Amino acid sequence: MAMGRGSVIVVLTLSFWLVLHCEMAHSATFTVGDANGWTFNTVAWTKGKRFRAGDTLVFNYGPGTHNVVAVNKAGYKACKTPNGAKTYNSGSDQIKLVKGQNYFICNFVGHCESGTKIAINAL
Repeated sequence: MAMGRGSVIVVLTLSFWLVLHCEMAHSATFTVGDANGWTFNTVAWTKGKRFRAGDTLVFNYGPGTHNVVAVNKAGYKACKTPNGAKTYNSGSDQIKLVKGQNYFICNFVGHCESGTKIAINAL
């Protein structure tokens, strides 16, 4: 009887790790703005897409023409960069999504206000 319970525990443990591994292996990579890249009027690019924690966003743009700033909700709504916000400027930035809300803007003058911003809820 104890041997049977031990086998069940082993099977359950292996099943748990298999499910966990499959979830981690299914992270996706999204190119923000698709072929247009990170540019004006990107704000609607997220519509119809499903994002998960661990997915990677790739922001393609000409260095010096835009940047990417990870901001909070207030920074997103106001198009303002909060103190301590992480700024990316390589022109080919890769950012991994965290669970919950993720907000990104371009903080060049007028860019965020022209739709160079996205808000993503990663499940």
